[in-house]
Amino acid sequence: MEITTDRLTGEEDGEQMLTWDLDELARQGAQRMIAMALEDEVAAYIERHRAERSEGKALVVRNGYARPRRVTVGSGTIEVRAPRVNDKRIDAEGARQRFSSEILPRYARRSPRVEDVLPTLYLRGLSTGDFRPALKSLLGEQASGLSASAIVRLKAVWDEEYRKWRKRDMGDRDFVYLWADGVHFNVRLEEDRLCVLVVLGVRADGAKELVALEDGYRESTESWLTVLRDLRDRGMKAPMLAVGDGALGFWAAVRQVWPETKEQRCWVHKIANVLDKLPKRLQPRAKRALHEIMESESRKAAERAFDAFVKERTAKYPKAAEALKKDRESLLSFYDFPAEHWRHLRTTNPIESTFATVRLRTRVTKGPGSRKAGLSMAFKLMKAAESRYRALTGRDLVREVRAGVQFTDGVKVTKKAA
Repeated sequence: MEITTDRLTGEEDGEQMLTWDLDELARQGAQRMIAMALEDEVAAYIERHRAERSEGKALVVRNGYARPRRVTVGSGTIEVRAPRVNDKRIDAEGARQRFSSEILPRYARRSPRVEDVLPTLYLRGLSTGDFRPALKSLLGEQASGLSASAIVRLKAVWDEEYRKWRKRDMGDRDFVYLWADGVHFNVRLEEDRLCVLVVLGVRADGAKELVALEDGYRESTESWLTVLRDLRDRGMKAPMLAVGDGALGFWAAVRQVWPETKEQRCWVHKIANVLDKLPKRLQPRAKRALHEIMESESRKAAERAFDAFVKERTAKYPKAAEALKKDRESLLSFYDFPAEHWRHLRTTNPIESTFATVRLRTRVTKGPGSRKAGLSMAFKLMKAAESRYRALTGRDLVREVRAGVQFTDGVKVTKKAA
């Protein structure tokens, strides 16, 4: 097969023209495929009701085409003429039946995928003034039906989604593990920074899910008590293990609401806290020693490394030694759970990494305009991230943990036969 073109003269010109042709081909291809799909949909509808007749005439027949309309899809904006159906059937209540396309609903001007472009761009850090050029680059010169003003409407929708979500019933949720953290960022029109209390959980099937996201006041005990009591009162069971940093407010609240829940301190926060109490020249060696504790294969090995670290530094750097020593038990709680889960349970990284997108957004906009806007924005970002959460390694073991199976040094304890 020979392909010829008089328009591709130079290498650079050829690349530019080829790019243009590919974009145009994509739009034309989308146009033809949608037209064919609409024709097939109408043909199937008519065939399904072919037997329904009145006075020998079919009640469901073709009726030409609707007026052309422009629809924005992923490959750009195209013109579509949807086939029409004349449906003369009457239902039991005397109302006229009407054909409604599932492919191209009435009044639709853009695909659901393109609808997602706006919140995604906004939440990922694009300022509203940059929407028009960004959308033009993504969808072509003819992009229509999308504008920055839609963000105002979307924010109201997000506020309502967040309101309903934070009041949902928790009785059908069983979270075996919890991570909790308080994340701070600026509010543009207020003096005080917003402290968002975030709770992320692992269900019995090993999947992660956002559990709670609330406004807090400096991670106080009362703030965390309000969050945890609300979860309990809506039907949530006590988790087997909670993971968090050294914030005393959270742990005091956990002990009141779910006293049976075991505690695991975040090693990332603890290492940073200990190193901060040592001279910089000693920090690299101390960091390696702390990682040796955290990554030990057994609790006994971890305790030996723990004792060695404290003994070596108690005399000259008592604050560093005490910072580690005071949380000894809760730093080693993960040894009582499956070894496959250790990498997930030793830190609050699932929250920290997810909240990176919130910080990106707040840096671009210099913070949300209000606390309410900040909460709904954080909620949408965290929910959007849920689809990308990786399930726990060894997810099949989560149900065993909930069932009360005992683990020692990460290995399941099997009862010996009598």
